[in-house]
Amino acid sequence: NIGVDEIVFTDEAPTSTEPLEKRPDFGSFALAVGGDDTVATATRESQTPLDESAQPPGRPLVGRLSKRVDVRPGESTTVAFVVAWHMPNNPMPGPFNRDMGRWYATRFGDAVAVAEHVARNLEVLYENTRTWVDTWYDSTLPHWLLDRTMANTSTLATTVCYLFEDSRFYGWEGVNCCPGTCTHVWHYAQAVGRLFPQIERDQRQRVDFGLALGDDGAIHYRGEVHGQHADDGQCGRILGVLREHQMSADDSFMRELWPKVKTAIQFMIRRDPNQDGLLDGPQPNTLDADWYGQISFTSSLYLAMLRAAEAMALEMDDRAFAEHCGLIAERGAKSILRLYNGEYFLQIEDPAHKEAIGVGPGCYIDQVFGQTWAHWVGLGELFDRDKQLSALRALWKYNFVPDVGPFREHFQLGRWYAKAGDAGLIMCSWPNQQVDSAKKKHWQYGYFNECMSGFEWQAAAHMIWEGHDQPDLLEKGLAISRAIHDRYDARLRNPYNEIECSDHYARAMASYGVFQAVCGFNLHGPKGRIEFAPRLTPDDFRAALIGPSGWGTITQARAEGSQSHAIAVKYGQVRLKTLRVSTGKLTPRQVEATLAEATVPARLSQPGKGWLEIEFADEVTVTSGQRLDIALS
Repeated sequence: NIGVDEIVFTDEAPTSTEPLEKRPDFGSFALAVGGDDTVATATRESQTPLDESAQPPGRPLVGRLSKRVDVRPGESTTVAFVVAWHMPNNPMPGPFNRDMGRWYATRFGDAVAVAEHVARNLEVLYENTRTWVDTWYDSTLPHWLLDRTMANTSTLATTVCYLFEDSRFYGWEGVNCCPGTCTHVWHYAQAVGRLFPQIERDQRQRVDFGLALGDDGAIHYRGEVHGQHADDGQCGRILGVLREHQMSADDSFMRELWPKVKTAIQFMIRRDPNQDGLLDGPQPNTLDADWYGQISFTSSLYLAMLRAAEAMALEMDDRAFAEHCGLIAERGAKSILRLYNGEYFLQIEDPAHKEAIGVGPGCYIDQVFGQTWAHWVGLGELFDRDKQLSALRALWKYNFVPDVGPFREHFQLGRWYAKAGDAGLIMCSWPNQQVDSAKKKHWQYGYFNECMSGFEWQAAAHMIWEGHDQPDLLEKGLAISRAIHDRYDARLRNPYNEIECSDHYARAMASYGVFQAVCGFNLHGPKGRIEFAPRLTPDDFRAALIGPSGWGTITQARAEGSQSHAIAVKYGQVRLKTLRVSTGKLTPRQVEATLAEATVPARLSQPGKGWLEIEFADEVTVTSGQRLDIALS
């Protein structure tokens, strides 16, 4: 997509009646250097045009910023320069049609104030940043995977995202493309909720279950932009409430929001009139159309939402509602098997809407997306696992192409996010059958031929989650991840800009879900519970651990019938009451735990084959600089 705001053809010089201080690009910019023996000048000779910032040799520069240092042989020194800007105006189009401002302008008066803040706090800002970078890369995971699963988080620092003057977070789908922090796109983006949970908590409170919540329980999927819901986005936002609860230190967020969340859940249940666990009627979704019939994609998300609703209701002591949601989910686990064709899950189209767009008998990338979400928030298996594994293998068999060139030569509709020589997972295929010609009349049909990384990340994450006992799916999930990484090699494209509908597309932040999957990591902050089952090199594994109130490193090692774990906190604190770990073929019977050289009483239990649960007598708080060691034997 090429986004164009406005084109004006005129033979008259443009004029503006808007005051300078109200214009979008009004603000200040500063270059600074700290310390002694510094010089800062901003001079201009009369013969130097204002718009020139550099001159050829022998001509004066517009300005100068310098610091004198003496460096002796064998020594080195570092000089820190600060580049700061301050653009307080943020005019937003409809439905706002006003200046929404920027939150940072409530903290700083101009760019000089920003530079001064950085100068005063440079050491702590640098050290915290350096510590985080070192923690992230101090891992046994492949360096390329660490690069790629984190790179998309940079989208938060682009003009896709804003913090308005009132501190509200707002995001386009891509740069200046498709407004409203769209539910059916942003719910894929796992990075925000895991790395900056306070942003997502505020989104749920202020937007999805605030200004965007209709009286009937529908979540308007673009906030104030219009009053429509999207089935996939609504399920995703309800699942997001569970994630945000789990990424909280206590249950106050959930207790405050629960009545509104329950209303939104009830709205979705009404879209399943016979309560068989499958959605009915028009099902608006992220491919910009209403699909009709029985659809595994949307109904799998609905089943995940029901299990999340059950879990949340139990925590809120709403047992009757929990039982109601659980019963529908149980029916749905059986009903959805009607959509299995012996190899994968599909859409049984509504004959009353033969002309409507949909995948029909196609092998669609998101066919069991609900299960991925269920893994992300620790809900377990939603329905027949063997059939889901078959569906994932069918995606690899029919949709993964090592070179999309020949495929796109034949199927030319759609945007070319992958070109000849690139590998990728195609959105939808129709094995051994022709596509209904009526589908090709819809402009949305082109989506099915594309490689869109956000969807690919979702499918890869699901494969990797299942990889704890399915090594071929672990390999396939990593291969898809590597294909995306190679497509965005810096020699070919911007490695920080995975494109869909415009630049820096938010859905691509689903890449963090692959990191979570390869670590086999889940947590529940209010309960002080961590689950950890690494998929790669489980005998020697190390990766970053991010909790509600702190972060650090978590490790696992196995040797000669024993297994050990360590949690080393680098920032903030990590609270822990229960640690659930995978032990593979080992059967440890004893546990020893120490924190700061003091013994921590704990006991072992076995919740299932290949799993051990370490429960501490009292909740353990590991603070910055401390390390909790656990030995199983």
